[in-house]
Amino acid sequence: GFTPQTCMLRVYIAFQDYLFEMMLVVEGVMLKKLDAIPGCKVSPSQIRKCTEKFLLFMKEHFDKLFAKMEEMLLQLVLNIPKNVLLPEDRVQEQYPYTKEEFQALQDELQQLQQQCRAEVATEQALRAELEEQKVVKAELEKILQCFDGLESICREHGAGNFKESFALLTQNCKKLQAVLKDVEEKSKKIKQHDQLM
Repeated sequence: GFTPQTCMLRVYIAFQDYLFEMMLVVEGVMLKKLDAIPGCKVSPSQIRKCTEKFLLFMKEHFDKLFAKMEEMLLQLVLNIPKNVLLPEDRVQEQYPYTKEEFQALQDELQQLQQQCRAEVATEQALRAELEEQKVVKAELEKILQCFDGLESICREHGAGNFKESFALLTQNCKKLQAVLKDVEEKSKKIKQHDQLM
């Protein structure tokens, strides 16, 4: 898991920790020295503010120097020569490829992923449609059972053909609706007549 960047990060953190510790020591020494001076009117909070300003100044300069040091170390010390093959790079030795070949593989991989997503979406749509068809099929089976029941009733009562019986039933329903409408109209007229009287 060692990389030049992680090494430099750890060195940076170690230097930064030592800088913070050093500033605390300096602050402690200053507090002791100022306590020993009679009539000194510098408060610990003022010393803390000054220490923080100095720490900020030191950190800015340290960051600039560390950036230069990091660049030099990465180029001269932690640089892996081109003729050295690390164990994790053995796969590249066995299967060499150019940038164009790698890009072509990436493009093909992206295209295959899009096709997979499209097929998954299509499969989900087909499953939803299949569920809808099951519901419709169940409803149609209920209707067919109802018609089968009506046909058996017609046969029991001597009606020969179900279609003819159904047409007759439809006509009778229309007649009944007309009679019902007529009765409702007459009922309204009677109510109006009763209200006038």
